[in-house]
Amino acid sequence: MSSRGAESQLEDDMEKTTRRRFLRTAGAGGIGVAAAGVAAPAIAQANPEVKWRCTASWPKSLDTLYGAPEYLAKRLAEITEGKFQIQVFAAGEIVPGLQVLDAVQNGTVECGHTAPYYFYGKDPTFTFGSDLPFGMNTRMKNAYFFHGGGLELFNEFLKDYKCYGVPTGATTCQMGGWFRKEIKTVEDLKGLKFRLGGFAGLIMQKLGVIPQQIAAGDIYPALEKGTIDAAEWVGPYDDEKLGFVKVARYYYYPGWWEPGSNPWMLVNLDKWNSIPKHYQAAFHAAAQEAGMWMTAKYDAQNPHAIKRLAGAGAQLKPFPAEVMDASWKAANELYGEINAKNAWFKKVYDHFTAFRADQYLWLQVADYTMDSYMIRYRNAKT
Repeated sequence: MSSRGAESQLEDDMEKTTRRRFLRTAGAGGIGVAAAGVAAPAIAQANPEVKWRCTASWPKSLDTLYGAPEYLAKRLAEITEGKFQIQVFAAGEIVPGLQVLDAVQNGTVECGHTAPYYFYGKDPTFTFGSDLPFGMNTRMKNAYFFHGGGLELFNEFLKDYKCYGVPTGATTCQMGGWFRKEIKTVEDLKGLKFRLGGFAGLIMQKLGVIPQQIAAGDIYPALEKGTIDAAEWVGPYDDEKLGFVKVARYYYYPGWWEPGSNPWMLVNLDKWNSIPKHYQAAFHAAAQEAGMWMTAKYDAQNPHAIKRLAGAGAQLKPFPAEVMDASWKAANELYGEINAKNAWFKKVYDHFTAFRADQYLWLQVADYTMDSYMIRYRNAKT
């Protein structure tokens, strides 16, 4: 090779070496990142694959309550392009429905869908997560949790149980339950074995009721066999699925113990803190959407279900004013007793009831007036 040819070859080699060095340097600085293979590991690290298990307090037959965590899991997977997946298990598949908190707290599962008031035996403050009897309706509770500081306060309490919580909609005002006999006076409640969810049982005890806490799937056989005299669950759509009208015909309202009850997704606190912030944001977004889906489904289906139940023999009856007044008095006596000895309960109670007072002040002005007029108009036309 001539000296000139050798010189040209050397220049070509130097140019190629320089080009390679530039590409490596530029790639590290953000130019040509994908080609250089730098971004792929960074993206994978920012969006890790997360697989959680969720145990629910509900049987699969309740496509509203059980459907809510399933909907949440579906939307979460879609938002994260399949990176964050939750597998939902019905009550009894991993733990019984009333042991969800324990399973989440001790790490048996990463999360659970439940009603916090089931765990009032650990601390009556849990009732504020679901509903304080004579509390607030669904819209008020949304305002309380998301704009009134309620979510932050309840999660401060949940830290003692190594959990983080997110509300997932509301069941709206519930029914008062199914009774084998009519309830005409407070005396008719004495000695009554009543399946009653959560904290409300403590109130009804003051009126002579013998409260029973029984998971959804076990209520019907207990009512059928006469082990209990009455049972409440949620409302027409779910109650129809559970078949209560076949074994008790008196259907009372309202369920004053749950005017706007919220189910929650409880997450093990260590697991919650281990996921990226944008996964936490995706979880919140999916939970709120799932809650809206569930509440809307109840509102859409309850009118049809209550017509079918009436056709099947259910006798709709309001609780007598005497019973409502006695229940209100007993509830406030109980709140006073607990406030005197439980600092957490008092802290949340004072916060909750102050917000409730303003909410009802406003509700009576517009919504109540409008709704009352429309109900009178509808009744006059039928």
